[in-house]
Amino acid sequence: MRFVAAFAVMISHLVSQITGRFAPDPPFRVITTLGPVGVTFFFVLSGFILTWVADPNDTAWLFWRRRLVKLYPNHLVTFVAARIAMIAVGVPIVAINTFPALFLVEPWIPLLDPHGGFRGSNSVSWSLGCELLFYLCFPWLIHWIARIRPERLWWWAGGVLAASTAVPFVSHLLPTGPYTAWDPTSSEWQSWFTYQLPPLRMLEFVLGILTARIVITGKWIRVGLLPTSVLAIAAIFIQSYLPNVFHLRSGLTMLAIALLLSAAATADTRAQRTPFSGRIMVYLGEISFAIYMVHYLVILYGPVDLIHATGVVTDSVPTRLLNIFLTIVITMVLSMGLYHLVEKPMVRRFSRPKTKPDPQPDRESAVSNLIT
Repeated sequence: MRFVAAFAVMISHLVSQITGRFAPDPPFRVITTLGPVGVTFFFVLSGFILTWVADPNDTAWLFWRRRLVKLYPNHLVTFVAARIAMIAVGVPIVAINTFPALFLVEPWIPLLDPHGGFRGSNSVSWSLGCELLFYLCFPWLIHWIARIRPERLWWWAGGVLAASTAVPFVSHLLPTGPYTAWDPTSSEWQSWFTYQLPPLRMLEFVLGILTARIVITGKWIRVGLLPTSVLAIAAIFIQSYLPNVFHLRSGLTMLAIALLLSAAATADTRAQRTPFSGRIMVYLGEISFAIYMVHYLVILYGPVDLIHATGVVTDSVPTRLLNIFLTIVITMVLSMGLYHLVEKPMVRRFSRPKTKPDPQPDRESAVSNLIT
């Protein structure tokens, strides 16, 4: 399922090649919605999975170490690759497009259009800045949420959904200009508040924690994978037709994703075979983080060459399709390399502190122990 979400984000960023324009109108707006939906999926999934595998004997420091080792090496490699590419094509490297990205603080800074202030960089890394806040808070969040009585978990989940649904409404209290490059109906202030501000995106992470607790404590309503998948698809279509910043965030989609994850996890515990449980899909899921980190750079500097785009795609349809195909192939190859050469070795080597080997007993102690 992680691969499906990562692939959806990539397709949404390829939308200019698919439709011939940067901000397509319906029905192509469904394609652009796949990006925000994919991000919501990963935020809810993070809370769900971390709760699902939480070890009560774990410490906060060990948890933070594992998450940082999982997240930062891929980010650092793609950050350096982006700077090399920027130098190659003549994009100026200045403080505003370097240091926020390096330290993953982009989502805390309003009024920075990724196609302007962060032009040429791997702007998808903003979501990692949100994840850092999630990881920092998780040891306390899981402790507090674990104390909620099981019969009240659904009520808490409903409250979180309501709070998240209110965010786009509240954003309309912010200035109505300047407008974003990708949506002339939404201001940068409103878009940042709705889509990027980490404390507000943490509502999705918290929903994932609550949903996992609902399943773990036996309060799951036992809806199957098929109906939850249909609900998720319907929620995406509904979200795609919502106006301005409401297109970026939907409580209905959050709910559908939470239900979908619960149904999939339940099927997995029952050893039921699903379209996502085969070896190939599992492997693609393992490299999904690498896909997410690589794809935008390939779109910027690869066959699509978005870095030099003028705003209107003039290529023929066959050329467009070829560029899309080559972009996907290059992304997959580079993602496998990033996973096997960077992510996997770093996690294996540094996710846990080295344990000192037990000292070898001397010969006299060994004989004494054997006799005993």
